[in-house]
Amino acid sequence: MFKNINEMIQYCKQEKVEVIDLKVVDMKGRWHRLSITSQKLNEDIIIKGIGFDGSSYGFLTVEKSDMVMIPDVTSCYIDGYKDHKTIVVIANIYIIVGTKLERFEDDPRYIAEKAELYMKDKDIADTCLLGPEFEFFVLDHVSFKNTNQHMEVKLDSAQANWNSSDDTYKNIGFTVPHHGGYHVDSPWDASYELRSEVSIEAEKINIPIKYHHSENGGPGQVEIEVNFAGIKEMGDRTLKMKNLLNLIGFKHRKSITFMPKPFVDECGNGMHVHIQLKKNNEYIMYDEKGYAGLSQLSLYMIGGILKHAKAITAITNPSTNSYKRLVPGFEAPVTIAFATANRSAVIRIPGYTIQADEKRFELRSPDATANPYFAYSAIMMAAFDGVLNKIDPTKEGFGPFDFNLYELKDKDIQIDSLPTTLLEASNELEKDYKFLLKGNVFTENVIRNHIKKIREEYFLVNKMPHPIEFEMYYNL
Repeated sequence: MFKNINEMIQYCKQEKVEVIDLKVVDMKGRWHRLSITSQKLNEDIIIKGIGFDGSSYGFLTVEKSDMVMIPDVTSCYIDGYKDHKTIVVIANIYIIVGTKLERFEDDPRYIAEKAELYMKDKDIADTCLLGPEFEFFVLDHVSFKNTNQHMEVKLDSAQANWNSSDDTYKNIGFTVPHHGGYHVDSPWDASYELRSEVSIEAEKINIPIKYHHSENGGPGQVEIEVNFAGIKEMGDRTLKMKNLLNLIGFKHRKSITFMPKPFVDECGNGMHVHIQLKKNNEYIMYDEKGYAGLSQLSLYMIGGILKHAKAITAITNPSTNSYKRLVPGFEAPVTIAFATANRSAVIRIPGYTIQADEKRFELRSPDATANPYFAYSAIMMAAFDGVLNKIDPTKEGFGPFDFNLYELKDKDIQIDSLPTTLLEASNELEKDYKFLLKGNVFTENVIRNHIKKIREEYFLVNKMPHPIEFEMYYNL
């Protein structure tokens, strides 16, 4: 929005902005905020920044936790959902070295910046374009409780099929069948107005929307797909979209969840990521003679991602719930393979992309519990490793396999699968992370911290009794 702090100060005076809302991302990929009145906005904020406790964000340790946030004025936008006129600005994280401030190497935004710089330094491309598909549920009720003697979750959606028999009010019958939500029209599509408002407001803050629609999951599953952007920019847009969805959901008294598998027998929420590269302002992923119209560089990218697929899953799918989605039969890919128009493969080449400017492939395994800066950076570092080491996906045994991979047991072919638990994924990352360290993009520290965190979460959940275990074992 602004080129420098002076432009921001002048705008705030002219437009009577009252509050500056600084956002800083934590290790998990969640925004924290610190707000100041516009009277406190001055040039010093760019030089000195504002101090904060980094350990509370999951960074560093308690005894070395002093950090500084400095706003990136190019990221500013107006928050239309505040009573007092507010500008949101995303801040970068700095550490104190002697008497100077230096960029914190493990700041997720900085990692995304470094990934883009690495791509350019290695002359792979000069523009990386990512297009995630955001899948989520819009619910009318969620409540949960976990104590030593009480474990309970209740979810509800007015459009869900289980409400078709509810006669406690004047029920007019517009419920969506089980697995029947894909592209349903109004009035069955209960969150249409909410999504339209989100899409209009998103475009006001520089997030172009490709489209939105209802998804397969009957109890309110939907999708919003955004236009392509770079690694850091798409990380910013992802957090802006989540924030906007929660603000507008709150306004409509709706609950938004990106949880990968909130319902046991419905399709889960993924975050498929479409990938394109450009060089010298030309798209470089198309070759009329290549498999599915892909260039050799594209195939090497696929080879790199699939070779490191198990490891990056710990970053792109970092919750225990992620692995309840990554199971056969619910449109989530589990087989480490690639193919054209095949939704059962980890990497799918859309069959409808026939021109050079639209040719791309799609990684279907990630979900939105990931820190987006980490996830997009890890995906692309794996792709870059494939290009630099000429990893041929066919020679590596990854395909192409143009048949339903959910029926693999009926074929005389052995193909590897993604990890089945968060613990398994953490072990895979521990064995295979050196490619992430190239160009100092990721650091040993951030990888170790991430592995430590997800293992702690795995063991926390693993020790908890589950209600279904009482059905299965209580009376044995």
